[in-house]
Amino acid sequence: MAACALAGIFMSGHSKWSTIKRKKGAEDAKRGKIFTRLGREIAVAARLGGGDESANPRLKLAIARAKAANLPKENVERAIKRGTGELAGTVTEEVTYEGYGVDGVAFLVDTITDNRNRTLAEIKHAFNRSGGSLASAGSVAWQFNQVGHITLTAAGLDYDEVFLAAAEAGAEDVEEDDGNFYIVTPREQLAAVTHALNELGYPIEESELRWQAQNEAKPSLHSALNNLRLLDRLEDLDDVQSVACNLLMSDELLKVYEAG
Repeated sequence: MAACALAGIFMSGHSKWSTIKRKKGAEDAKRGKIFTRLGREIAVAARLGGGDESANPRLKLAIARAKAANLPKENVERAIKRGTGELAGTVTEEVTYEGYGVDGVAFLVDTITDNRNRTLAEIKHAFNRSGGSLASAGSVAWQFNQVGHITLTAAGLDYDEVFLAAAEAGAEDVEEDDGNFYIVTPREQLAAVTHALNELGYPIEESELRWQAQNEAKPSLHSALNNLRLLDRLEDLDDVQSVACNLLMSDELLKVYEAG
């Protein structure tokens, strides 16, 4: 068993959830949305820390993620210029929402928005529709830590070689599951590990910061399924960058969800 987000070493629950969504065609169908999210992150990073990635760790990480997702170079450059003000564009800001799903499962929702009222209304609707509710700032966040997470396609790769390369660059753990390698790094080492693996030619599918819960929740199967539906609804919202929860994602739960 594994948690949606679990303290310490990354386990496979969230990875299996991502695999299920890919199998359903969600990633390909939302390619434009993924590019939009990456562009927003680059623009915000450039606005906050400047357009020089060598002096802006957050921008460097955002660009590494964009390259891993094959975001065209011209898109990256435009996003940086929007962030630094060289190009006119919509002003966006980061907002994190906290909430509870069914039976008290904790949720953190990271957004980048140009309209707080719209984003709040959409997220509130998603929680209410699923039997959950928004929570006050700080009531959920203390249950999570942030770590780096990298996904590699495992086909044709040797686990020991990947482990050594990742560890030398600063990674904490590597797990192989369902045709992929999942690499966990300290928050501040994600950009360095991503860069090192890119330089070695490894096929990176994802490189991002993720919230990991310190303790997992295990409600009934019925409640757990409702929480997965809430997670799905939140991830589908245009302004949402990422969603974390502390739901224990057992093999049984994911099998039932995928079959449904």
